[in-house]
Amino acid sequence: MRDAQDRPIRYLRLSLTEACQMRCVYCRPALLTQSSQTGRLTPNEIQTLVCHLVSNHGLTKVRLTGGDPTARPDLIEIIERIASIPGISDLAMTTNGLSLASHAKDYANAGLGRVNVSLDSLNPKRFTNMTGVDAMKRVLAGIDAAIDSGLTPVKLNTVVLNHENLADLPALVQYAAMRRVEIRFIELMPMGPLAEHWTDRYVPASRMRNALSKIITGWQTAPQGSDSAQTYDVTLRDGQHARIGFITPMSCNFCSACNRLRITSDGSIYPCLMDQPRGNLTEAIRPKFDADRLDRLLSEAIQAKAPEHPVTGVAVMTQIGG
Repeated sequence: MRDAQDRPIRYLRLSLTEACQMRCVYCRPALLTQSSQTGRLTPNEIQTLVCHLVSNHGLTKVRLTGGDPTARPDLIEIIERIASIPGISDLAMTTNGLSLASHAKDYANAGLGRVNVSLDSLNPKRFTNMTGVDAMKRVLAGIDAAIDSGLTPVKLNTVVLNHENLADLPALVQYAAMRRVEIRFIELMPMGPLAEHWTDRYVPASRMRNALSKIITGWQTAPQGSDSAQTYDVTLRDGQHARIGFITPMSCNFCSACNRLRITSDGSIYPCLMDQPRGNLTEAIRPKFDADRLDRLLSEAIQAKAPEHPVTGVAVMTQIGG
């Protein structure tokens, strides 16, 4: 699959549910209560869809997102079904980490390759304020369990907010260095609960780097490719080494190398994270699978993928999965 800008689409980000056990201030609106389970893509429909994308359109990478994927009671079955498909070279999951201490090994045994874990602060009070749950120790235990279970490379995701966790970045990098995991700092996008306050809460990557200057002595650029993060191998003043990524959709977007297609739990197709949905594929898979109709829907959606993302987003992050 190629879009109108001739960018190859090889990467599916599949949101399994809008449900999440956290209520992060930048992600989940206060008015959004428990999501409905009706209309969700079933494990069999997911397997059929991914098989078609791999066999007919060159898909190689799948990331399970949400909400939080672990809120799906059939997550293990979904992982097993996708992992069984020849041609998938990378099956990953983004999670809040709350279930990893108990289930990391189960996910690995089912065929999951690696995880990204959200970690916005190592200050317990600030963690609770940002996520809505007092569970920092549980998430840290989950990160250790993911490492021990081989869900590697483990990557940490930190959304950086002005007046909130900017000062926490040095401690987070030192933690990542000790655990030998990559940490990625993410610029706030003007979508979701903080859209109206974006100007006041946004922190560009340049300010993040300044906040880290007191603990870092050297930055070496790593290749980016189609990854959303510009990564650096850094040396800390205490002699440790770390890998840091900056995801910069606002200060320096990476749209020209975007190879992603997003599908939500109800089958809506998002060619771009910040754009509107472009159709729904359930009409091509229910009540029975129609490959030609699915290809038409996917083609129409992908051809609508703009050269760059819009200035503001229309979706809620728990719907589309980031």
